[in-house]
Amino acid sequence: PAPQTASAVPAVTPEQLGVTVIRMPLLSDTMTSGKIVQWNKQVGDQVKSDDNLADVETDKATMEVVGYAEGTLLYVGVPAGESAKINDIIAIIGKAGTDVSGLLNSLNNTSVAEAPSTAAPLTASTSVAATVSASAAVSTASNDGRVKASPLAKILAKDKGIDLGQVKGSGDGGRIIKQDIDNFTPGAAPAAAPVTSLVSTASTFVAGVEGYADTQLTSMRKTIARRLGESMYTAPHFYLSMEICMDNAITARADMNEVSGTKISFQDMLIKASALALKKHPAVNSSWMGDFIRTYNHVHIGSAIALPEGLIVPVVRFADQKSLSQIALEAKELYEKARNKKIQPQDFTGNTFTISNLGMMDIDEFTAIINPPDSCILAVGKIKEVVIRKGEGFTTTQMMKLTLSCDHR
Repeated sequence: PAPQTASAVPAVTPEQLGVTVIRMPLLSDTMTSGKIVQWNKQVGDQVKSDDNLADVETDKATMEVVGYAEGTLLYVGVPAGESAKINDIIAIIGKAGTDVSGLLNSLNNTSVAEAPSTAAPLTASTSVAATVSASAAVSTASNDGRVKASPLAKILAKDKGIDLGQVKGSGDGGRIIKQDIDNFTPGAAPAAAPVTSLVSTASTFVAGVEGYADTQLTSMRKTIARRLGESMYTAPHFYLSMEICMDNAITARADMNEVSGTKISFQDMLIKASALALKKHPAVNSSWMGDFIRTYNHVHIGSAIALPEGLIVPVVRFADQKSLSQIALEAKELYEKARNKKIQPQDFTGNTFTISNLGMMDIDEFTAIINPPDSCILAVGKIKEVVIRKGEGFTTTQMMKLTLSCDHR
């Protein structure tokens, strides 16, 4: 008979050991892997069911991962700063002292399709939607004056305007972690140093001296570049432009805001108008699926906004069925969640049409790249006073330029 090998060791199941296996969850519709930004629990730590085990960076956000299991963290499968594919084992929780080596051998010899269904499902709540650059995934101690802090702590400190030099770290080796930022109370210390954006720029210019600054790409920016590149060079774009007289819209908006509890913006009016137009022209409310065209029976309007970390498109769902006041309230809440980095995946997915408005940037007109899976995107310029001929004389009117980018397929 053939000699016994390691693979012949009898299989061990999580049920037999009384442990919970935590796997990398699918946290967004386009995610293929996730990077562990930091572990908030270490092997040997006690874990409660609602504890945030780790912060995982996806292509769209950095998510808090909760295992919903109680016990001791027995095993960590992916070090901070490294990535794991969907369904890879990232942690095991169980009774202190449990030997999980046999279980790991069994699980590692099991295909993803055969993975035990008893593995605890992971849920994620968006803590911080700002993604962290790959080069900053692990902070190391040094003697050159750099502050030791986790990537998540750096992001939170930036958002709150906290100088990390004033914060005492409670992590390993004095490393500043999320809890230190949450519990920080400013003292009479010197004013915080200027907060730098996630988008680096060569801010120091010296006459006659060459220089540059490199910005590491976040997962969000990588995904934006990939998807828009695919859109621009896969979908044959064509463009339709027209000028809209906004005189009546301006008057109507002023009248509505006299009685509306929520201020209605021109963007809200565009969302509503687009939603109603899509109901009248359902062929536009569609996606190219390769072998077929999918026409949607619902209207979800995406409203693109720019953040320092990249472009994100909060989605107003069933916009055709909502009043302007409802749209205004929902859109305002979505924008605030995005800016405060509390937006969740269901808030920025599922769009059937997208609007990109640069009017507030004093842009007259522009063309936008289609936001997959939409068949169109509407680019909106500023409202501008122009002189027109009227009868025997001249008058002024308020005009707005719109450009619709369309997928010719």
